[in-house]
Amino acid sequence: MESSRAARRNHRARPSRRRRLPYLALATVAVVGATAAGTVYVKAHAHSGPVSSAAAPSASASGSGEATVEPVTQPTVDHDTLLAKAMKSVTPAGDQKVSVAVLDVTSGESAAYGDAAFDTASIVKVDILAALLLQAQDAGRTLTAAEKSYATTMIQNSDNDSATALWNLIGTANGLDAANRTFGLTGTTGGAGPLWGLTQTTAADQLTLLQQVFGDDSKLSAASQSYIQGLMKEIEADQQWGVSAAADGSKWALKNGWLARSTTGLWDVNSIGRVTGTDGDEYLVAVLSNGSTTQAKGITLIEAAAKAGVAAFAKSTDTPTSATATATATATD
Repeated sequence: MESSRAARRNHRARPSRRRRLPYLALATVAVVGATAAGTVYVKAHAHSGPVSSAAAPSASASGSGEATVEPVTQPTVDHDTLLAKAMKSVTPAGDQKVSVAVLDVTSGESAAYGDAAFDTASIVKVDILAALLLQAQDAGRTLTAAEKSYATTMIQNSDNDSATALWNLIGTANGLDAANRTFGLTGTTGGAGPLWGLTQTTAADQLTLLQQVFGDDSKLSAASQSYIQGLMKEIEADQQWGVSAAADGSKWALKNGWLARSTTGLWDVNSIGRVTGTDGDEYLVAVLSNGSTTQAKGITLIEAAAKAGVAAFAKSTDTPTSATATATATATD
């Protein structure tokens, strides 16, 4: 704006014998700022003289040619609402209950559906390994050959004996809870005694754990993160279900959990991981469920929830999140 006014002053300072022709002044300025209510887009309209009737009705200008601004509030996207709407397509049957949390890695936006606590079953094995790696980091050491062997079979094959061995090594529930305080999990409590599979957690907490495994701001070192991620990408063939249903082909890293409760005969079926959606964005997804009469029905439920969760974010990319306002003014000089 300053350079254009200087140019006009210089132009006017030079004498001319020719009559100046009318000209068209076009100016567009978009200023973006953030407020608690959403994003504010400011439209600036520049005019170099009296505004004709062709100018936008909302534009205004001073005789000096100064720009005027109009704040226009663009509402932020409510991803919790979008996720809740998407989950209407998921229909639990009987005693089934499901909760899901999703984070779009590209935008950093996240949402959760349901806040109840669920049994972890075998998804806690990711948490156990994360706790072991954190303890090793604090002690300034790497994992032993035995620990790596346990970790591989625990994650890739969901071996329970390996999980029990590492559960004991980290200090059972006390060790897990201490690590989770460092990781920022606030709704997760380790299972009593040897019952690591009955650790209680929420979908939101599992999303926080996934951020520790896959995110940039993590208490785990890059080497520790890479180690867990590598194991989660090599799950044995008959366990490649769950959040992978929302992925574009084989672009996923996951850990599943399943447990038939002896008290009810009903199944806990869970899945956590990272997927690349068909839109090319990466998502962290955690889906927890209980109350299924069979494992297969639980898998169907959580895969439907994972697809709905990712679709809710993919759809939100069609919602305008920015705007550029333009103004056209005619003026004569």
